[in-house]
Amino acid sequence: MNTEAEKRSLLLEMITFATIDGHLHKRELDFLRIVAEELNINDEEFQDLFHQEHPIQVIRSEFQRIQQFYRLALIMHCDGILHKREATAIQQIALGMGLNPSAVKRVLDLMKKAPNAIIDPKVLLKVFQEQHN
Repeated sequence: MNTEAEKRSLLLEMITFATIDGHLHKRELDFLRIVAEELNINDEEFQDLFHQEHPIQVIRSEFQRIQQFYRLALIMHCDGILHKREATAIQQIALGMGLNPSAVKRVLDLMKKAPNAIIDPKVLLKVFQEQHN
């Protein structure tokens, strides 16, 4: 991420997605805190994001869009409950990002089959690269 605005936008999108089922589970909050720390967003600013609306910025790099999609998919799985609203929303978000729907479906299927929903980053990228051919 390049700018502070991009970092806040990324985290805001994750917060919005995490609360789509009407609840923010402790594991989702913990995950969001870890991402905030990685983005060098302090705790006060992190808490403030829950009370503000910022326009979500478009991520230009395909690699960064794939990363963001994967982060959202991890949030979707981290509470151990897959809600229909989450499944629908993540596919709409991925389409809005310009990601290939077949690759998105395949990654989500791989995550469902993985014991902790985590898949190897090389596999993640390979799935999206295969769709370019």
